[in-house]
Amino acid sequence: MTTAEIEDRSEGALRTLRRGLRMMPEFRRGLPATFALALVATAGRVVVPIAVQQVIDRGLGAPTGPDMDLVRNLVAVCAVVVLVTGFAVYRMNVRLFRTTETALAGLRARAFRHVHDLSVLHQQGQRRGSLVSRVTSDVDQLSTFMQWGGVLGVVSLGQLLVATVVMFVYSWQLTLLVLLCFVPLVHAVRFFAKRLAKVYGVVRERVGDVLAAVSESVVGASTVRAYGVRERTAARIDGAIDRHYRAQVQAQKTTAAVFVSGEFVASVANAAVIVVGVALGLAGDITAGTLIAFLFLVSLFVAPVQMASEVLNEAQNAVAGFRRVLDILDTEPDVRDPALDGAAHELPDGPLGVRFEHVGFRYAPDARPALIDVDLEITPRQRVAIVGETGSGKTTFAKLVTRLMDPTEGRLLLGSAAAGWVPLEEVAFSSLRRRVVMVPQDGYLFDASIAANVRYGRPGLTDAEVLAAFSDLGLGDWVAGLADGTATPVGQRGESLSAGERQLVAIARAYVADPDLLVLDEATSAVDPATERRLTAALDRLTTGRTTLTIAHRLSTAERADEVLVVDAGRVVQRGSHDELVDAEGPYAGLHASWRRSSSGQAEPVG
Repeated sequence: MTTAEIEDRSEGALRTLRRGLRMMPEFRRGLPATFALALVATAGRVVVPIAVQQVIDRGLGAPTGPDMDLVRNLVAVCAVVVLVTGFAVYRMNVRLFRTTETALAGLRARAFRHVHDLSVLHQQGQRRGSLVSRVTSDVDQLSTFMQWGGVLGVVSLGQLLVATVVMFVYSWQLTLLVLLCFVPLVHAVRFFAKRLAKVYGVVRERVGDVLAAVSESVVGASTVRAYGVRERTAARIDGAIDRHYRAQVQAQKTTAAVFVSGEFVASVANAAVIVVGVALGLAGDITAGTLIAFLFLVSLFVAPVQMASEVLNEAQNAVAGFRRVLDILDTEPDVRDPALDGAAHELPDGPLGVRFEHVGFRYAPDARPALIDVDLEITPRQRVAIVGETGSGKTTFAKLVTRLMDPTEGRLLLGSAAAGWVPLEEVAFSSLRRRVVMVPQDGYLFDASIAANVRYGRPGLTDAEVLAAFSDLGLGDWVAGLADGTATPVGQRGESLSAGERQLVAIARAYVADPDLLVLDEATSAVDPATERRLTAALDRLTTGRTTLTIAHRLSTAERADEVLVVDAGRVVQRGSHDELVDAEGPYAGLHASWRRSSSGQAEPVG
């Protein structure tokens, strides 16, 4: 988001905060008691100035001499009030912290789930560090404001109101004088608030840029080392940090201007009260005790105004971050679970087939088509290999069938001629994810044990059942060769295992999920021959009796498939068994011949 876009945002800070309160009912429920404690805390602050006035005018300045009993009683009352005020402040802070963290935990979880629900296209269009910052640092900034600025704001507002009322009781003339001094500051703060909204919007964007640059360099650390580009990577991170630094400095300059304005007005107000107060005292309109108490009250009035710059600073920073969170929450998923609209269907029982009805897809409105007018039907329990050159549209098939994306033209249906067909966009995600499973080429694993990663396919499996799954796939000897068996930790992203071993775990995870439709981005495209043989045997067991769509990078997979789809420039240009296509004139014969020529050593992928 550019600075101009931030400037043009029509949603004001108050409206943003009101939306936030509506989204955090836990915080709203805790506010009444918190405000009550704040009232007690602020009311206690004016007791000391009143006691000072009473001590001077009635205790020490009594017509019959100093009344020490009154002085002692007033001191005792002040001590009790100070204790009560301290306890009220403590309880107010505890309540505010608890309710704030409860509310923000819910907001953070909601934002994370929404990010997770966004389509693959949307996630790929955003820098990961920027998305992470929406759920982490932007919500953290809101937490800081609500806990620090919120406490200070509530107490300061109460203190300001109570001090103003008591000042009016003591001297309406001096009170009007103080208020008049602060009128210019009110207009200045309104001006600075708009400026702060803009500069802190830039700050939050720069935080996301820093997180994105750092996260990419950490994830790609091996590539950075392999290509010797540490200096270039460091320069990129330094640039992001420098832009964040300059944005922060610009924001602090504006904050400093607000603070200096408050300090100047406060000094003018104190000087004016002393000059006019002495004149009123000489005229007999106020007593010495009243003037001294009024100066105490002016300090109570001025302190919240002086702190307004800090509160305003944190508020605009928090609002800027919260707007970024709302940007995510307001983004409608372009692949939406129909169950949310109450119009979802379950997939029909039994084996699943796939029907493409004139399906087309573009990754962007002005991009070239990734798929063009695909119109075909895959019958249940068929093993279909999808082959073609790199960029021909093979992977798009997989993403559409698993509904990671929706077609831009036509529609897909799942089911069978016997059980009926259901449009894919009408299938509840719960049914779709239970019956349709995709095994990606990278075999992504979570930072846990092998057994824990397999249980993502079916939660609640025992260790014995996990081990049995590996045995069913012919992988029992591989597990037995591991130091800790299925309890072996895989590390972040599975990096403690080789690429082939990660795929073995991913295949076991798909096996225990027991899907009716399996989509494979072929696992054997980047492994050694020994691991390829092990993977191939496991895949044969996994795909038996299931409808399987395999993105075939090696044509040995196509040779074992029931049917082959040849994709070229987004179109299905050939369809048939391997035996039919290898002898027919067309692109498949050329691909296969090229693969056979290179297979004397280690076969090279064809796409």
